[in-house]
Amino acid sequence: MREIAVFSGSAHQALATEICMYLSEPRRPVRITRFANDCLEVQLQSNCRERDVFLIQPLVPPVQENLVELLLMADAARGASAARVTAVMPHFAYARSDKKDEARISIGGRLVADLLVTAGVNRVLTLTLHSPQVHGFFSVPVDHLHALRELAAHFRGRDLSNCVVVSPDLGNAKSAAAFARRLGVPVAAGAKERHSDSRVSISAIIGDVAGRDVIVLDDEIARGTTVFELLDRLREQGTGSVSVACTHGLFADGALDKMAAFEDVTEIVCSNSVPVPAEHPKLHVLSVAPALAEAIRRIHNGESVSALFDH
Repeated sequence: MREIAVFSGSAHQALATEICMYLSEPRRPVRITRFANDCLEVQLQSNCRERDVFLIQPLVPPVQENLVELLLMADAARGASAARVTAVMPHFAYARSDKKDEARISIGGRLVADLLVTAGVNRVLTLTLHSPQVHGFFSVPVDHLHALRELAAHFRGRDLSNCVVVSPDLGNAKSAAAFARRLGVPVAAGAKERHSDSRVSISAIIGDVAGRDVIVLDDEIARGTTVFELLDRLREQGTGSVSVACTHGLFADGALDKMAAFEDVTEIVCSNSVPVPAEHPKLHVLSVAPALAEAIRRIHNGESVSALFDH
């Protein structure tokens, strides 16, 4: 069997190191140089010839810098005669750009997928895409994982008899329903309309939430605009305590502190798919490194990845 070679860009080296620990494989060195004209150069400082190469790089801020690093790493691996190049992107930021909802705008998710394939990526491993159709933007195989198992394990050990899972919008309702089934609780969803990147409205909550403790489940939280709007609607419905859970905790513009300031929010739970910007007494960070490491092992050995997430 071909030897495995794991490299990481500078986006989230702590996660890459943890993944390598579970794989019992070294994280191979990468040299990233910035020239005087602000161009980047990447050198993979380990043999890639006929090896199964995995490049770990979530697309997190600064997204464009980290994207170019990943493209250059893929090109370097292909030029070094790698047998296969797999881009491990725990967070694919451009998944939000998945449709043409205004005149004369680009569908960035599809464009970036094409760039990655052109650079030499033969396979993609990612986690909780913003919308399922982004999977189809890639012309190479995609293993699309989720963190519902890790999130459910965090909540399962407590009394959930008066609990309901709430999705902020109908687009995430399918994932919320799957999460609720894992916990054995009912599910509800907000009727959301997005007006701009910084303004949303939720006109109603579909489902019974009055008097119940709530687990809000979203795929990612950046500014927290949607969650703040949902928290206002939940308070109007007379709900009890609120736990906020997501896969990608970006927490931009002080969103973590603002969310924790809500008295009814008892905890905020996210995975380490992206670097969490700050610690907070209400924040719990769950590791997805074991799941990603097992998926990498299965891809390398030619085993089923989907079977890993059968419930």
